[in-house]
Amino acid sequence: MDLHRSFETGLDSLGIPWTADQVERGLEFIRMIEKWNRIDNLTAITRLDQMVSHHLLDSLSIHSALEGAGNILDVGSGAGLPGIPLALFNPGIRFTLLDAAAKRVRFMRQATVALGLQNVVVEKNRVQSIPDDQCFDVIVSRAFASVSDFIEQSAPLLAPGGRILAMKGRLQDDELSELPDEFKYTVIPLQVPGLEAQRHLITITAV
Repeated sequence: MDLHRSFETGLDSLGIPWTADQVERGLEFIRMIEKWNRIDNLTAITRLDQMVSHHLLDSLSIHSALEGAGNILDVGSGAGLPGIPLALFNPGIRFTLLDAAAKRVRFMRQATVALGLQNVVVEKNRVQSIPDDQCFDVIVSRAFASVSDFIEQSAPLLAPGGRILAMKGRLQDDELSELPDEFKYTVIPLQVPGLEAQRHLITITAV
């Protein structure tokens, strides 16, 4: 199956409307990752066919969880994941992509320009260093090993009624029991087309 067909089939499986232009720009994004990977080692995934499932479709598997959001922070975005694919398919939402590594920030800035993403801002910073007068409807990450740490560092930036979205693989038995009591949690198993590994979305809101 070619990359276009694989991506389009995956989008259909996720129930995400798409245009040919969005598909082409999504594939251009992973081609950029592949090219930059040769020097900067942005991600461990190096094959384009795997990037369709592991990067594009995995990022877009939380598309429906963004409903109603207007301003989203992607913490530890790395190569722009999940922020850039989500921004591509949600042009009406403003995304701030955050990473502390200069090489990743350079890549994300280049990618947003190349893809014509007017709804994306890239910042070189750590989440705990962002002034707490900035507020976001949704704060998302697939980079944090510890959900508790993610909540602790991100919660001060959450707008009233907002939510934190933690993208995780296999959940450890004690992982949820360690989360703060002042928040409530919903765990949603994610089905990512072409990806056999377990994936989960933890939605976190203030009680």
